[in-house]
Amino acid sequence: MAVKEKKITDQYAIYNGDCIEVMEGIPDGKIHASVYAPPFGGLYNYSSNERDLSNCADYAEFFKHYEYVVQNLHRITMSGRCSAVHCTDVPSSNSGVDHLTDFPGDIIRLHERIGWRFIARHTIWKEPLWVRNRTMCHNLSHKTIVDDGSLGGVASADYLLIFRKGGKIEEPVNHPVGLIEYAGQEPIPVDLVKYRGFTGKQTENRFSQWIWRHYASSVWDDIRMHRVLPFQDCKDPDDEKHVHPLQLDVIDRFVSLRTKPGETVFTPFMGVGSEVYSPVMLGRRGIGAELKPSYYRQAVANLAAIANGGAFIKASGDDPGQEHIFSAGDP
Repeated sequence: MAVKEKKITDQYAIYNGDCIEVMEGIPDGKIHASVYAPPFGGLYNYSSNERDLSNCADYAEFFKHYEYVVQNLHRITMSGRCSAVHCTDVPSSNSGVDHLTDFPGDIIRLHERIGWRFIARHTIWKEPLWVRNRTMCHNLSHKTIVDDGSLGGVASADYLLIFRKGGKIEEPVNHPVGLIEYAGQEPIPVDLVKYRGFTGKQTENRFSQWIWRHYASSVWDDIRMHRVLPFQDCKDPDDEKHVHPLQLDVIDRFVSLRTKPGETVFTPFMGVGSEVYSPVMLGRRGIGAELKPSYYRQAVANLAAIANGGAFIKASGDDPGQEHIFSAGDP
């Protein structure tokens, strides 16, 4: 399967095609970082394409195919640099979870077998009613625990797993003036703003230290769940589910911490372009591959907005029904 479409600018390159074939064209050790959510069929089926990982016959087959992705990412990543995988525990069903599968744990074991080093796990908290309204999971409702608390569900967290490729770090990811942008919903203390971009001794940079304490936490409970790229128009008539893209706060944090301006971030499962958009807005370059044509077309539209000021519609964090214009690159 050749690449069907592509769009290349001086800031990004995106491809409508199989990520394995796209990665085959990338030389060894040329990517500074990667970030993505693997399309696992136990959660959603994204398309009927036989190359789609969400269409694998079973759990074992998924990991057999996914292994090729992880191997290629290891090959194209620079020594000492990182890859981030967004995932969650997989429920046995939507009607009433009989059990959960430790999908994150199996992802970790696969990466370690290939040679990646597992270095961090960020737990992303999700509000239970928000999850219930989004997924319509029957056991995640107040009525369920009223009838039988033993069948009550849990709003499972998302996880961002961080892996580092072994070898000598040729280009350290230094932050000479610390962190200068915060991606999250907590208000920044007014008395710290004067330290933003502080050029003195960094032990005195209270602005950067405040951000770092949020980013270095094992639990991220300040992610803005509705800060995502537009995705409403990319659903095909035969789609089983309406899939919510990865929150930009999550991507921004990884990109800000683990890469430097001017470096290249790759995503093998681009979706509507979030994992390319975020790096570009933060002064990096992005490369993305997406198998599904409707998602690719939405990514083209979303990335074109970069040149148009980056203004999108989003729902506010306080009231999901209220929408306003925002710049996806804003803190």
